[in-house]
Amino acid sequence: MNLARARVRRPGRLAAEATALTVAVLVAFPLYWMVLSAFRPAGEIESAEPRPWTTSPSLDSFRRVFGQQEFGRYFLNSLVVAVTVVIASALIAFLAATAVTRFRFRFRTTLLIMFLVAQMVPVEALTIPLFFLMRDLGRLNTLGSLILPHIAFSLPFAIWMLRGFVKAVPDALEEAARIDGASRGRFLWQILFPLVLPGLVATSVFSFISTWNDFLFAKSFIISDTSRSTLPMALLVFYKPDDPDWGGVMAASTVMTIPVLVFFVLVQRRLVSGLGGAVKD
Repeated sequence: MNLARARVRRPGRLAAEATALTVAVLVAFPLYWMVLSAFRPAGEIESAEPRPWTTSPSLDSFRRVFGQQEFGRYFLNSLVVAVTVVIASALIAFLAATAVTRFRFRFRTTLLIMFLVAQMVPVEALTIPLFFLMRDLGRLNTLGSLILPHIAFSLPFAIWMLRGFVKAVPDALEEAARIDGASRGRFLWQILFPLVLPGLVATSVFSFISTWNDFLFAKSFIISDTSRSTLPMALLVFYKPDDPDWGGVMAASTVMTIPVLVFFVLVQRRLVSGLGGAVKD
């Protein structure tokens, strides 16, 4: 009977695996083409007959990227902004998710609905109002003009996701900790925080990627002080309407991708468990 069921299910499983493989190839191909173009010499990039390989790889594009005097500063600015957003949004989301899950207060449901509504508003629709807000606060041309909006946009998703992790922790655990003499603050940071850490890692990955790859806010809020620009702005150095340096653009994009991959590799185990816990909830 088991063999018969296995034979029946096998075509469906093969179809699912083939579909997953096809989707993976489609998703990975642009990344492959980006890296390939970064290593191609200028003649191959501008060729009218592109090939999915290169017979003469070159590092000239990377030399032009690292030869830019401001590239290191852009990289450091992006790192400062991304790390600050990840840490701040994770801590604020953890406290907010605990508050809306563990405490009963007026307008709690309304607040949760507002978080959902905030996620539905396109970023492009808020860019101009945010520009005037940062101008009135005197934060234009500063890294703060990039940090604050990204924290605000990261919080709704993070709070909703962490709410499920906090809710999964039984109230009996908190009562037992209180009987043992643990204060509410000690329970929060020494017991509850480690239990929801996988969820924090999962939300941190999304906030890091969105902040690291941001171009819209960097272009809108950093107007005159180029020393405060972030790494995506480095792409404009190589893109000129009359004579674009596609090799430099692809090499810079490849360098931008490396920190995201490193961050993902470092947290992949907790990310999988965090996403699994979110789906289970």
